[in-house]
Amino acid sequence: MTTLDLLRRELGGDDRLAGDLRRVAEDPAAVAALFPAAGRRYGRGPLANGWTTDEAARALLLAALPPEEIREVYRYGDTNEKLAVLKALPLLPVGDSCVPLVQDALRTNDTRLVAAALGPYADHLGPPEWRQAVLKCVFMGVPLAAVHRLTERADHELAAMLAAFAHERHAAGRDLPPDAVALLDQLKEP
Repeated sequence: MTTLDLLRRELGGDDRLAGDLRRVAEDPAAVAALFPAAGRRYGRGPLANGWTTDEAARALLLAALPPEEIREVYRYGDTNEKLAVLKALPLLPVGDSCVPLVQDALRTNDTRLVAAALGPYADHLGPPEWRQAVLKCVFMGVPLAAVHRLTERADHELAAMLAAFAHERHAAGRDLPPDAVALLDQLKEP
């Protein structure tokens, strides 16, 4: 069973949702009104799987869209809508086509968007761009626990970048966050 199937099950047999999904499948432009209204239509309560009802509904709406339409939904969305898109990306058949959305989120100064951008879909980022994103997390104080597959992807180049940043911070009388220190220590081990 896929995550989308689990989300559909978590939301139960909501006739409104079924109708909205049919409507989007028949007329993709309908998502422009339905996506922003998900919080009001389905609530924002937590689900057992770490999603909220509005995020789950939005993920299902995105799955009903042609993949090429997802970028527009993100482009015109508010922060909560962009967060839902970023969270849903690994569940959707979009390949690398939505990397620009992750890049956009990483250009912001919104810690929530930066953290969401480094979820599972960040596997589509190349090593240099991914390292810069991790360094941005450290700079912004985004907990490194938000970075998907951090320990698997971290390498000596990231260690060198973190060490240089630590030196810069130390010279300014500031410390690295504890999770960054722990990562740097881990990367220095032989």
